[in-house]
This record gives sequence, structure tokens and C-alpha cells, in this order.
Amino acid sequence: MSISPLQQAIRKIKSEQRKWATMSKYTPKQVNRWFKWLSPGLFVKRWLLISATGLILTILGLAIWIKLTPINRFLEFTSKLLETFTTYIPYYISGPLALFLGLFLLLWGQSRTVGSITEAFNPEGDEQLVDRLLAHRRLNRGAKIVALGGGTGLSTLLRGLKQYSANITAIVTVADDGGSSGRLRREIGVLPPGDIRNCVAALADEEKLLTELFQYRFQAGDGLTGHSFGNLFLTAMTDITGDLEQAIATSSKVLAVRGKVLPATLSDMRLWAELSDGRLIEGESNITSAKGQILHMGCTPADPPAVPAAIRAIEEAEYIIIGPGSLYTSVIPNLLVPDIREALGKVDVPRIYVCNIMTQPGETEGYTVADHIEAIDRICGKRLFDAVLVQRNPPSPYALKSYAEENCHPVFLNREDVANLGCRVVLANVMDENPTTGRVRHDPQRLAKVLLRWYHKS
Repeated sequence: MSISPLQQAIRKIKSEQRKWATMSKYTPKQVNRWFKWLSPGLFVKRWLLISATGLILTILGLAIWIKLTPINRFLEFTSKLLETFTTYIPYYISGPLALFLGLFLLLWGQSRTVGSITEAFNPEGDEQLVDRLLAHRRLNRGAKIVALGGGTGLSTLLRGLKQYSANITAIVTVADDGGSSGRLRREIGVLPPGDIRNCVAALADEEKLLTELFQYRFQAGDGLTGHSFGNLFLTAMTDITGDLEQAIATSSKVLAVRGKVLPATLSDMRLWAELSDGRLIEGESNITSAKGQILHMGCTPADPPAVPAAIRAIEEAEYIIIGPGSLYTSVIPNLLVPDIREALGKVDVPRIYVCNIMTQPGETEGYTVADHIEAIDRICGKRLFDAVLVQRNPPSPYALKSYAEENCHPVFLNREDVANLGCRVVLANVMDENPTTGRVRHDPQRLAKVLLRWYHKS
């Protein structure tokens, strides 16, 4: 039975495909990476087309300039070569062979080019360049988010948010006066860098390594014992650049930080609190240790000026998140800056408060969710939030018992009182519990996912 030329060609092509599949080092995963370069938003296809058009125009212009003589000769030579080639190898074999060979060389050349670029920018080879570009485009198109707070709560929040947007501005309190930050503040006269250090580390690309480095505390050395490396780093940068804001900006560039970290004010801000028993307590660390019920809160100087960049960030924000963190020593201190609370009250964008999971001795003993909101509204003189995020399920009995020994309890949600304050309630499971210690914290990924979901629905 005779075989038609078409069948012969198909068989020949299949044979060549099997041979190349065996010999080629290119796996389906690698081919998939090639096609990623054609993904929308990378701005690669248009530049490839423009480059190809430029090459064709360059060749055409050169040909016209030299009166086409070399082009004509080249075309005649190519025509004769192809005619001779097809004489000995039929067109239905030579055509597909040339086609597949051309595609093979094209893909091989492009992959080697991209591989060389990737190796230069990412020598460890743990991530493809195209994946980095796709992530970069996605993050840069993310919402403009402003997050306010301090302590570990804000850094936890930022750790999750940076997976969704690179347009994040963290506004951090500078009222801390305890630990390493307090010592640097008293001895050198710098603003406390501790909370800022945590936020910078949380937003860095190499977060794990940088966090370990910044959190490292010296165990020996005259004057070094107890200081963290991150605090000393930011203190040195402040001395070099002239102020804390510039120190943070410079450090963020060096450490590849996604977004911005800004102090609420550059003033030497010190907290004071009036307790229900009449005591007047000064100093952030002293307020918590006083173990009293806070009636009023303020700061010295009374009206510290805000960092202008922080006000611009609030005015340009598409989404504002406050908390989580210690209510009176991490969240409210930002609102004691008049310009900040006025700017927050003016913007017409979704605003949400992330309520703490547990009450805190010396600050919020016996507080409900509504009590947290009322404390913030008293400082601002108006309702500030559209919604409040509350943990849905309570901690385990083991954790509750452990916290009860410290006079801490889950923050009770009194829905009716919250509704009367004009706030919507967002209930979600955003808690991470350590099974060994029973300590509970907000989970960065769950928290960010819930917050972004609510934002897109608002």
C-alpha cells in the first residue's frame, strides 16, 4: 500500500519531534516560563514588537541607502540555495525541518539570554526573573494602604499586607521609652527606633534574615548589653542623615523594603495618663506598669507636628487600617498628633480598626470591643472607623487559663453597643495560637487576607 507524501511528512515530523523531545533539556515547566514572558502587564510584548520593527526598518533603510545591490545579490543567492536544497530534500520534509529548527534556535537563544540576565540579578537562582517581574507588577498595582500603630501588632500586620501591595505606608508611634529604645533616647537624644525597626524588618524582602539581625541583642560589652543591632543601626543612620525620617528612607533603600515606614512625628513625644485613682503617670513604660484604669491620655508637647509625608500618605490613601496593638501605648499615641487625626477624619476611604484579641493589664482590663472604639473616638472627637475586625473563635481552654493567671481575657464583642457607635463588625478567625506557650497573636497571612477581602467588598 503506497503512502502519500503528506503522510510521509507527518511521520517524519513526528519522528523529529520524538528525537528532539529526548535530546532537548527543555521541560514543560521551562516552556511554561517562556510563555510567562507574554503575560499581560509585563510590557514585554510591545517592546519585542517595537524592537523587531526597528530592526526591519534599519535593514530596509540601509538597503535603500546602498541602492539595494547587496540585498538583491543576497536574495538571488538565497533563492538558488533554497532551490538546490529542495531538489535533494522534498519540500514537505525540508519545510517542517527548517521551521522546527528555527523555532528551536529562537527559543534556545531567548532562554539563554533570559537565563544570563536572571543569573546576574539573582545569582542564587531560587526564583525566576519572570516570576519576580510578575510579582513586582502585581504588588505595584496594589491598593494604597496606610497602617497606623506600633509595637509588635503593626509589624505583624505589615508582614501579611506586603504580599498584596507594595504601596504601603506604615505610620509608627515614637512614644516608646522603655528597653533599648528608652536607653538610646535618654543617653543619645534620638527618637525611639524600636517599633520602627520592627516595621522596617517586616516590610523587607529578606524578612527572616533581617528580622534575626535587627532583633539580635548584645549579651556583652560596655554599654552594648541589652541593645538590639537594629536600634543601633537606625541610631547611627539618624546621626549620619540628620533625622529619623531620612534615616528610615535611606535604610529602606538599602534593605529593599516594600513600601514606606514613617514616624508619626519628629518631636520628642512623651506620653502621660490620668488614672481613675487620681494619679498622673508620665512615660509610656510607666503607664502600663502603674496597673490603673486610664481616664485621660495626652502627650508632651501637647500638639506635636506630624511628619508631612505621613499626612500626604493619608490624603492619598485608598484604605486605612489602625491596629492591632496596645490601645493606649501603640494605637492612640498616633492619634495624639492633631494633624494625623484631622487627616484621618477627612478622608473618604474605607477605614477599619483591628481590635486586640485579649485585654491587656494596666491598659484595657475589662474592656469590650465598644470600649476600645469609644476610647479612640474620645481622642479624635468623632467617629473614625467604618468597621472593626474582631476575632471570631476564642483561644483554647489551655490558653485561656494561662491568660487568666495574668488577669487577661478575650475582648468581649457587644454587638449592640458597637452598632450604636456606627461601626460594622467584621468577624473572622485571624488568630495564631502557640500550642506550647498558649500565647495568641494575629496571624499575618490570615489577617491580611481578611482585611483585603473586606476592602474589595467595601
